[in-house]
Amino acid sequence: MGHPALEFSDCYLDSPDFRDRLKCYEQELERTNKFIKDVIKDGNALISAIKSYSSAVQKFSQTLQSFQFDFIGDTLTDDEINIAESFKEFAELLQEVELERSMMVQNASDLLIKPLENFRKEQIGFTKERKKKFEKDGEKFYSMLDRHLHLSSKKKESQLQEADLQVNKERHNFFESSLEYVYQIQEVQESKKFSIVEPVLAFLHSLFTYNNLTVELTQDFLPYKQQLQLSLQNTRNHFSSTREELEDLKKRMKEAPLTCKLPGKPTIEGYLYTQEKWALGISWVKYYCQYEKESKMLRMTPVEQKSGAKQGTSDLTLKYCVRRKTDSIDKRFCFDIETNERAGTITLQALSEANRRLWMEAMDGKEPVSIQRIILNEVGFKFVRKCINAVETKGITTEGVYRTVGSNIQVQKLLNAFFDPKCPGDVDLQNSDWDIKTVTSSLKFYLRNLAEPVMTYRLHKELVSAAKSENLDYRLGAIHSLVYKLPEKNREMLELLIRHLVNVCEHSRENLMSPSNMGVIFGPTLMRAQEDTVAAMMNIKFQNIVVEILIEHFDKVWDQPSRACLGSSLVLYQVLVDHRALWSGALALKSLLSDFLKDQQKQVPHVVHTPGIFEFCIE
Repeated sequence: MGHPALEFSDCYLDSPDFRDRLKCYEQELERTNKFIKDVIKDGNALISAIKSYSSAVQKFSQTLQSFQFDFIGDTLTDDEINIAESFKEFAELLQEVELERSMMVQNASDLLIKPLENFRKEQIGFTKERKKKFEKDGEKFYSMLDRHLHLSSKKKESQLQEADLQVNKERHNFFESSLEYVYQIQEVQESKKFSIVEPVLAFLHSLFTYNNLTVELTQDFLPYKQQLQLSLQNTRNHFSSTREELEDLKKRMKEAPLTCKLPGKPTIEGYLYTQEKWALGISWVKYYCQYEKESKMLRMTPVEQKSGAKQGTSDLTLKYCVRRKTDSIDKRFCFDIETNERAGTITLQALSEANRRLWMEAMDGKEPVSIQRIILNEVGFKFVRKCINAVETKGITTEGVYRTVGSNIQVQKLLNAFFDPKCPGDVDLQNSDWDIKTVTSSLKFYLRNLAEPVMTYRLHKELVSAAKSENLDYRLGAIHSLVYKLPEKNREMLELLIRHLVNVCEHSRENLMSPSNMGVIFGPTLMRAQEDTVAAMMNIKFQNIVVEILIEHFDKVWDQPSRACLGSSLVLYQVLVDHRALWSGALALKSLLSDFLKDQQKQVPHVVHTPGIFEFCIE
């Protein structure tokens, strides 16, 4: 039976199906090699054993009768049919003349044995050498690729670039070895039709000519011999023209392997690594993946079986694809997908940055939400209000609300949809498609990635300094005054959010979220230093305290600003009197309270500054 042609494009993909087809060619080559050995052996026996000539001819006839040519493609030409059936014709003729004895021609060995031995050594032997080089280069490339894909993205860029160059070099070597091997094994398959048949035909011609055959048998064989010679010549001519076309295709494949996609093949296919969780941790499993864009069908075939695991080919329907940020995972070239058949996110690793771009383009992948798009505007307020409404409506009693992290791909999907410039805010968060984890994680992502934090860089040091005070009343008064120094939008957003967190904490018996827990979560979200330093990291705990105070004393901070302001002033005055504060501390306090009261008078006109309080304190 026929074998499908080995396309040069398959050499680049090196798919499991390609390996299976190549194995069929190799088995056929071994079968041909064995056949040639048998013909040589039997021919020598025929030449050397005149006494057993009849039995030797019969054996030789049976050998020819049992062999049938396999062919490339799905249809044979008339000449190829004639050649494919030639051994049967030879066998039938030998059976007719088996009883006729004759002497073996002196040059029979030169006509039969040597050409076949040369073909087996030069053609089949050369093909086997190509196979060894193909296997050696393949093993070297995949070994280096495995090591390359385990490189940490934290290595120096120069080291990563050098590693990329090495992998590309080995990929190129392996690709060329594959091309040469596929070209050679198909050439042997084609050339054997005449390279094997011609010596046999010459041998038989000599045998029949110099043996004591009857004129009738010779004349009967002559027309078929002439037809077979014509078929052999025609087939040789076809082979020469086909060979030129194949060489041209091979050359074009070397220059641009990715442009030779065949009709009916997947939109993109190749090897990907998948992050999988096991009992002892996380591992990366190699799959051969095929994706059809029209049907959104992804087929994943495991290449490396894990011990104790039963892995089979999976057909998944793609729902969403998004590029994985480099700083979010300790691997390069990663992207996340979501499918109908599997719950949660599937993280995939491509073989290179260029390869990741090809996969994402085929899957209509999205980029992570751009931070530049996240600003404190009307759409942002709408987003926060919708998130708060969703949480208070269907998730306020959920255990660990705001502490439990949602799926990265779902968060990116929600943010992309809500902040879409074409229809901003057009997303219903009450929809069952968005679970509470996704909503809360998206809210935190929005606040954390604002161009400037809600509580601003300008007031960061003062807020942290206030939280560091040992006097609890001073903390509250100072934080209260600083809140009212925030820009109006920032203060409005902060009040909206803290009011919500107060509501959440009131259900702490069910959700287990106390003001302290909320401080840990929202401290780095609402406050952050402008520069990332070790000192700033050490102050994170005080950021948490600020948020905790805002939640616990919400009424004092927002409900009655003027009364709280005056109360804080009196408290601070009493502290200074009781503790005999230093002169410089009093002056600083005077300036702070003076600025604060002026701000309050602008917002609450009836607040009156009490003269003499600072002078008295200083005295």
